[in-house]
Formats: sequence, C-alpha cells, structure tokens
Amino acid sequence: MEILNKIDHTNIKEEASKEDIIRTCQEAKKYGFRGVCVRTKWVKTAQKELAGSGIKVVCLIDSPIGDSSHAKRLEMVKKAIKDGADDIDIVMSLPDAKHGKWGNILKDLKPVCKLKDTKVIIGSGYLTDDEVVQASKVVKEAGAICVKTATEKDPLENSELAEKAKHLKLMRQAAPGLLIKASGNVKSLADAQMMVEMGADIIGTSSGATIAKILK
Repeated sequence: MEILNKIDHTNIKEEASKEDIIRTCQEAKKYGFRGVCVRTKWVKTAQKELAGSGIKVVCLIDSPIGDSSHAKRLEMVKKAIKDGADDIDIVMSLPDAKHGKWGNILKDLKPVCKLKDTKVIIGSGYLTDDEVVQASKVVKEAGAICVKTATEKDPLENSELAEKAKHLKLMRQAAPGLLIKASGNVKSLADAQMMVEMGADIIGTSSGATIAKILK
C-alpha cells in the first residue's frame, strides 16, 4: 500500500525497553514502512534489527524544543550517525524561532545538514503562520532534505489536525523541492490520509501498525 511506505514508524517513549524497540522494528519490516524513528540510545539496536531490510533508521535529536547548545546538538548527531542512523530528525531551536533569531537557527543547522540526510522539525504547533513560512525557508537554506511539522508535546491536539494540514501547505510553498513530513498526533488511517492529501511525503506516527492492519 502506498501510504505504508511513507510511514516513519515511531517509538520515542522515554520508558521504551530494548524489547519495545525490537518489536517496533519487526512491525516496520512486516508492513514495509519507510523507516523507524527512535531516540539516540536505541539507534544501534534499530540498526542491527533493520540491517538489510532497506528500512531507514531515523534518530530524533533534541526533543521537544531544540534548546541544547550547538556543540551538544552536534555531539548528539555525530553519535547517532556513528551508531548507524540513516536520517536525522532534529528539532529547530524553538526559543530562537519565537525570538526571531533566524540567523542563529541557520548557523546551527547548516553543519548538521552537511553530516547526514536531515529532516528539521519546526514545531509548527508553537508557531504563527508567518513563523512557519520563515522557518521552512531557513530549513531549506540550511541544506536539509525535509521540513517536519512536529514531534512529542506538540500543542496541537489530534482534533486540530486540520490546522496542521494547513501548515503543510505553507511549508510546501515556502520550501519548494523539500520533502514534507507530518507528525504529532497522527493516530488513524483517516489522519494519515488527510496529511498525504494535503501534501505530506512522509508520515511520522507511533500508530503505524494500527494503520497497517486496517489496510491489510
């Protein structure tokens, strides 16, 4: 099913065990998902479990608001790459965004984007429409492959996915040529379909197996 190969099957729970991560990877292989998104400490486990499958290991960096120092962020990215990450999903500095420090954000992201395929999470639920547009432009200038809506603790609830769908349009217009990833409270097949219809190339969800069972 076309929608399944757009899914980054996500397990970023702080309490996740090694067995939980292995199960997430097994589900990704069973259903043919695009990737598996995990925290830094589980990249090695995911890489081992997914080896030879063609499914990407995606590492979430500096969630939820991207407020670590630039040096610390680079350190986290380099460790993820060393451990086998194929994609880096890094949160843009939301404090800098809310203070209009776009130059700082660009300076921070450029070195990261040079290291590995990078998807930048702009935290669209925290931003005004104008900030979504500006953030997307900066992400493209930084050299990322993708601009992503959100991650954990996004203030937009599942009932507000229509607002997130509007953000996808803004992101596409502001950063033509980049992939668009919709994530955060995408819980059902209908949610995922809405995101794809509104322009998402990739869907980030922890409900991938639930969605796949309906389609299968």
